Amino acid sequence: MNVLSLFDGMSCGQIALNKLGIVVDNYFASEIKENAIKVTQYNYPNTIQLGDVKSLTDEKLESLPKIDLLIGGSPCQDLSPAMKKRKGLKGSKSQLFWEYIRVLNKIKPKYFLLENVARMKNEDKEVINETLGVKPIRINSKLVSAQLRDRLYWTNLPNVSLPKDRGIKLEHVLETGFTDREKSRALLASDSRPLKSKEKMWHRYKNTGFTTIVFENGIEDTHNIRYLNQVELERLQTVPSGYTKILNRNQAADLLGDGWTVDVIAHLFKGLKEEYIMKEVNLDSAQNIELDELYIEQITV
Repeated sequence: MNVLSLFDGMSCGQIALNKLGIVVDNYFASEIKENAIKVTQYNYPNTIQLGDVKSLTDEKLESLPKIDLLIGGSPCQDLSPAMKKRKGLKGSKSQLFWEYIRVLNKIKPKYFLLENVARMKNEDKEVINETLGVKPIRINSKLVSAQLRDRLYWTNLPNVSLPKDRGIKLEHVLETGFTDREKSRALLASDSRPLKSKEKMWHRYKNTGFTTIVFENGIEDTHNIRYLNQVELERLQTVPSGYTKILNRNQAADLLGDGWTVDVIAHLFKGLKEEYIMKEVNLDSAQNIELDELYIEQITV
């Protein structure tokens, strides 16, 4: 299998494929963040980095082997309700969706997967639906993790369905301390810029909900709070423990906030694995038939 991942980040798609035991012959990644590339190459040194998606000319795409799977989560900043004056697919960042479409139309992979925020405007969602020719499945990461992360996934992968709720709570991923909430709010790149004032941390937690805090030492007060640490952030995105260890906490938070919940992607790839296994079984069967025929021919002679 050959995979091309656009807006690859720290390669959460590759983690999901690896978790399922799907063998990838070539994994091509288009990414521009230095730390994201650094983490990917540390964990998957055979990854072939292609640079900025805008630099993927027709000539460059034609030089690649046949791509079986195209994946990507195009930038969501202009689609997210967190932006007061969001410009949707016309915004400078989210219009990169059209780069995904350009590559998709050029390489014509057997399978594709596109991810983005669930609460985009209906008009933008309908444009994506019509362009891709499929409607998305809406999955909240809370089903497979301790994080609220509501996302849309457009795909032609086989047998796509909602994952079962695993009942994972925020308290299950904490190394120390306790929480008064069942789930963390969605990780964001802004988690890489934590507030230093505990009063401001508390205000943001209680009044806006735009952060997650942990109470230490069994005491619930404004002076006994901390942010999620690096290990806990990794657990929320269900990435392997220590995957971001070559970065500091804030650098890792930036990538994890932009990344995918690995177990959601692995769930979506299950149909791919089933097909992959059947292909292997069929190949083995064909080889056995050939060997049987050869054996019969030999004893006949």
